[in-house]
Amino acid sequence: MTEAAEIIHPRELPGEVREYLDKFDLSACMTCGSCVSGCPTSCAPGYEDWNTRKVLRMLSLGMLQEVVDSNYVWLCTGCGRCTQNCPAGVDIAPLMLHLKHLRDRDKVPGTLHKGAQQNLDTGNNLGIPLEDYLQGMAELGAEMAEEECPGFYVPVDKDGAEILFFPNSKEVYGDFEDQYWWWKIFYAARENWTVPSTGWEAVDWALFTGNYEGTRKLARRKIDYMRQHGIKRMIMPDCGGGSYGCRTGLKYCLQESPETSEVEFIYLYEYLKEIIEQGRITLDKSVHAGKRFTFHDSCKHGRELMRHYGQAFFEEPRWILSQCVDEYVDLVPNRMANFCCGAGGGMWPMPFEEQAAYHGRFKVEQIKRSGADVVVVGCSNCRDQIMKRLPKYYEGCDYEVKYIWQVVAEALVIEPLEGKELEKAEAEAAEQWERLGIDLDVEY
Repeated sequence: MTEAAEIIHPRELPGEVREYLDKFDLSACMTCGSCVSGCPTSCAPGYEDWNTRKVLRMLSLGMLQEVVDSNYVWLCTGCGRCTQNCPAGVDIAPLMLHLKHLRDRDKVPGTLHKGAQQNLDTGNNLGIPLEDYLQGMAELGAEMAEEECPGFYVPVDKDGAEILFFPNSKEVYGDFEDQYWWWKIFYAARENWTVPSTGWEAVDWALFTGNYEGTRKLARRKIDYMRQHGIKRMIMPDCGGGSYGCRTGLKYCLQESPETSEVEFIYLYEYLKEIIEQGRITLDKSVHAGKRFTFHDSCKHGRELMRHYGQAFFEEPRWILSQCVDEYVDLVPNRMANFCCGAGGGMWPMPFEEQAAYHGRFKVEQIKRSGADVVVVGCSNCRDQIMKRLPKYYEGCDYEVKYIWQVVAEALVIEPLEGKELEKAEAEAAEQWERLGIDLDVEY
C-alpha cells in the first residue's frame, strides 16, 4: 500500500502579513509554473524540492512560518524573471523580499544583517574607521597624481559640489585601485565633485535583508548630507542593489516628508553619457582594438528598475560602449529578458556559493555563445560573480570582466592640469588634508 498523502488544511495568516500579501493577489496564481521556468534558482542544489510556485502555494495555504524558516527565499536574487514570465502579473520579487523581512534579524544568513547594521552604526558595511578611510583616500589620490594625473586629489565634504559620489567599502578596504577608474573620469571631465567623510557606503545591505527602516535611514542620510553641503546632484551608487536601495529609500522618505526629501540624482549611465555628449571627455577607441565586447544587463538597473520606477538603462550603456569600442555583440536574451548573474539580492556575500553559481549557469552559456572577449558590467556584485565565482564552477570562462566606467577610463585621452590650474588643485589638496588631520609624509 502507498502511504496516504498528508492533508493540509488552510491556516489563517496574521493580519499584517495578510494585508501585505493582498497587494499581490495570490488568488490570481494559476499554478502554471511559468515563474519556475523563468527562475534560474528553481531546484538549486540542496533545495531540489523548492521552487517559486511551491512558495506561492504554501503562502496561499497559510504556511507562512515554514517558508520564512526555509533558506530558500534567501536564494532569491530579486531579479524579477519570475514576474516577467507570470501570465497573471504577480510581482513575486518584492513578495520574496518581504519574506526575508519577516525573518528574525539574528537568524539572517551570513554577514548581511551584521554588515547592514555596521553601515547604520558606522557609515559603511565593514566598519572602516574614519582615519583609515581618509588616509587611504589621501595616499591613493597622491599616487594617482604622481603617476598620471598631476594635481589630482579626492575632495572630501566639499561644499557646493556639482556631483556627490559614494565609494564601495570593498574597494576602500581591498580593491584599492578600482577606485581609479571613476577618479580618472572626474579628473578628465574637470568635474566639481566630492565624497562624504562619513556615511559614504555605496552598498545597501539593508535592502538585501528586507530591512525597510534601514533602507529609509540610509537614504535620509544621503538627503541630509546633500542639503547640508549644498550639493547639486548625487550619482546613484554604482552597485545595482545600492542604487535600487537608494531609490527605494528616497521613495520612503518622500512619502514620509515630501518637503524635506526632494533631491536631484543621476544614474551612472546618464552621467557618463552626459559628459561624453557635452564633449567634456575625449575617448580613443584604439585602446580596445582587437577585442569583442558585450554588456550584461543588471537586473536592478534594468528589468526591476523599469517595473517599479518606469525607468531602465538598456540603451545608454550600449551607446556609451559604442563610443569606446569598435566590436560589440549582445548577449541573448538581453534587456528585459536577460538572465541574472546569480549574485544579486545579497547572494555574493551570503553563504550560498554553490547555489549562486548554479543560478549563474545560464549567464556562462550566454557569454560563451556570444564569443565576447570582454564582459562589461555596471554593478560590483555582477562583476565579482562573473569574474571570480563562475570560473570556479564552469570551464571555458576565458573572458575578461570590466566595469563600464573602467572601459571609459581606459579609453580616456587625459589632458593633465598645468600652470595656475595645477597650482590651485595642489593648494586645495594640501589645505584639505591638513584640515582633516591627514599627514601624507608620515611613514607606517
